[in-house]
Amino acid sequence: MKAEPAVQRQLLDLAKVDAELNRVEHRRRTLPELAEIAEAERTLREKRDSLVTSQTAVSDLDREIARQEKEIESVRAREERDRKILESGSVSAKQMNDVQHELETLARRQSALEDDLLELMERREALELDGQRTGAEVDKAEQQLADAQRRRDENVADLDTTQARRDEDRAKLLPRFPENLLALYERVRAHKGIGAALLRARRCGACQLELDRNTMNEIKAAAEDEVVQCDNCGAILVRTLESGL
Repeated sequence: MKAEPAVQRQLLDLAKVDAELNRVEHRRRTLPELAEIAEAERTLREKRDSLVTSQTAVSDLDREIARQEKEIESVRAREERDRKILESGSVSAKQMNDVQHELETLARRQSALEDDLLELMERREALELDGQRTGAEVDKAEQQLADAQRRRDENVADLDTTQARRDEDRAKLLPRFPENLLALYERVRAHKGIGAALLRARRCGACQLELDRNTMNEIKAAAEDEVVQCDNCGAILVRTLESGL
């Protein structure tokens, strides 16, 4: 394949644009904010799950407290009824003894229920405090996630701007190349990542390997408009004064 030396040299401009586009794409995939966001999302999920667990436990205790209070009210009602019976004096001595015994039993029952209620309320208070702390942690995690997302979006916007400029530069360069030369460049670039590079002394600018003496002699013998490629990576070797030929 042949192409004017000046046209071949312009492949270096195209390769430079493509290298920057590759860097943009690599940067887009490896933004540190992406890992931050993934970690922040994981933390936020954990904090939210903990908050739901705490809120559920508080709701369960509220139901238990309500049940306990209802039972205490029931015991108090029975106690009130029995006291009125005693105060009325309308029952026999045996019945009065039975009622007195029941009042003592109800008093013990009420005391036990009130102790249990106090324990439940203390547990609820502790859980509520824990829920408040977890809620604050959720707020913090949400803020950290939002901050990482904001920084990611800012960096992506910068990358989008750079890519748009380089895409425009590339579009201006493409018409300068013959179809067959451009097709070779694109084919090598698709497989190796770099389509063309400067031959500097004996070193390929794409794979950075030194060419052997026989290969260098063949390149020296090739016509200036002959398109030569690196035997190792296939990149089009662009010859300039730096090539030392």
